Amino acid sequence: MVKLRFHNPLTRMKVKQQLVLLFIVLVSPVFILNWYANVKTEQILKRHVTNAYAELNKQNHLLINRDIDTVHRVMTTIIQNPQVQQMQASEEDVLDRVKLYETTDKLLSTFTMGLSGGGANYYYLFVYDPLNEYNFAPVSNSKYKNGGVFFYSYLYKPSWVDEAIARKGRGYLKIIDGIGIGTNSKTLAYIRAVNSVQSGRAIVGALVATNMDKRIEQSLATVSLPDNGELYFTDSQNMVLASTVPDQMGNTLELPSELAANPDSEGIVDAIEEGFIYVVHSSSELNQKLVYRISTSALLKQQSEVKRAIQWISIAYSLFGLVVMAYFWRSLLTPLQRLAGFVRSYEPGRKVPEEAGHPRNDEVGVLIHSVHNMAHRLNVLIEEQYVMDIKQKESQLKLLYQQINPHLLYNTLESIYWKSTLEGNSDSAEMIKELSKLMRISLSRGRELIAIREETEHAAAYTNLQLKRYEYEFRVQWNMDPDAANALIPKITLQPLIENAILHGVRNMGEDGLILVNSRREGDLVFIQVIDNGYKKVDHEWLNRIIREPRTDSSTGYGIHNVFERIQLHYGSEFGITYSETEGGGTTATIKLPYQENDGETE
Repeated sequence: MVKLRFHNPLTRMKVKQQLVLLFIVLVSPVFILNWYANVKTEQILKRHVTNAYAELNKQNHLLINRDIDTVHRVMTTIIQNPQVQQMQASEEDVLDRVKLYETTDKLLSTFTMGLSGGGANYYYLFVYDPLNEYNFAPVSNSKYKNGGVFFYSYLYKPSWVDEAIARKGRGYLKIIDGIGIGTNSKTLAYIRAVNSVQSGRAIVGALVATNMDKRIEQSLATVSLPDNGELYFTDSQNMVLASTVPDQMGNTLELPSELAANPDSEGIVDAIEEGFIYVVHSSSELNQKLVYRISTSALLKQQSEVKRAIQWISIAYSLFGLVVMAYFWRSLLTPLQRLAGFVRSYEPGRKVPEEAGHPRNDEVGVLIHSVHNMAHRLNVLIEEQYVMDIKQKESQLKLLYQQINPHLLYNTLESIYWKSTLEGNSDSAEMIKELSKLMRISLSRGRELIAIREETEHAAAYTNLQLKRYEYEFRVQWNMDPDAANALIPKITLQPLIENAILHGVRNMGEDGLILVNSRREGDLVFIQVIDNGYKKVDHEWLNRIIREPRTDSSTGYGIHNVFERIQLHYGSEFGITYSETEGGGTTATIKLPYQENDGETE
């Protein structure tokens, strides 16, 4: 199974890099907080200002509509005047028409309303004269005076007359040219159709009030906005009717897309876009909009002091962080760099220099002292290991000399085996052969772990010697799993178990005695069982307990406790030997081992 290893990126960084990273991590939140505070302050300020100006816009729009309503009421008075109603074309005497014209012309001048800063609202009455009964009066394309009565025919009439008549007496605002002092003047006019009081279908003409743009601008001038603040009074299509910005009348005001998307919206809407705050109060019934356009830079002048204070705090905190970092750099990083240099240059066995600098009682001092002590101890261990290696080589030489004797013994036993065979002593020859095999596998050329098949061969040789030596009549059956034959097992593991089964189980049972030796592989585990059908009562719980307790008696040799300890030393505490009762009577010894393949050196 492949194990995935995840490395912490910090472990690949040097300490000074980590300190720099730590400084950035500590300082970054301050600058992020600085940015966030500025943005949030701007948003809160913009929202509060927007809400305040939304209410102001609504009130200002009401005042403008009151001014327009005032003009509307004046027009109603003019329209209801009997002299105005008599201006409808008739067959009266010329002298009477001249007097009526003169009286009505003077009447209109009395309703002129002056405006602050010069100028006034002038009223013009355009009378429909299809028969040219008032040919003595000025025509509509002549130079206008400040208010008065003019006449028009079907062929020669102002372009806005039909629209006024279509509105049936409802007044409306419209930008028109050629009325006022000079025929090329442009003015915002309030226009109403003049219907006959006696006959509602008859049209007298149209009544016009000029300079409404100046009157509305006079109301707009009373609104106090921040520097560069702009006010626009427009129609529903965003055409400017009046503004605090000069020369804007008749132009189209560009609004943010979210405000321009719904021209028929009603009430207050606002938007913040491209450095401006837009506050719009719309009236779909009157086809009007009042727009406030306020520069955010002018609003944020007061915020600059708060920004400056936050910036100074950020700079002071950053300087403090630099001082703290410099202190730790000198106090921690410099000694650690020296220690790292010592560790890199240190070679085992080389003389360890004395610790440099003043002794420290903190963790860094403990680390430096521990590293130097470890280097001293490592030099001592290297010296001791060197001595042990020399002794080990001497022991290996002795062992090589001692191995000559077992080979001499094997050769001698082999000679005795063949001589006994030639002389006809087959039983003696077989016993000598089994003894030779037993000794050869027991020594196993110094190996501690051998294959199960070798261990089985060793145990079979021992069993055969016992059967022939004491002329026992019990039986031994071997059921060994071929899949487990190459698994490694500590040598001389089965022989003590079989010996116990013989001595304490089947020795005196004759032909009824039976010993089963089974092995099987289960995945990564190998189980070997030595089963006897002995008739004696055995306390298996006591037996399991004593083989696991520490033993101080060395006379047990390769006893069960010795086997149990060797298995655990090789494989761990989860492996070993367990005794249990055999079904039908007797004892079962179960060996649990991990499956490890033979390394090929057991032959």
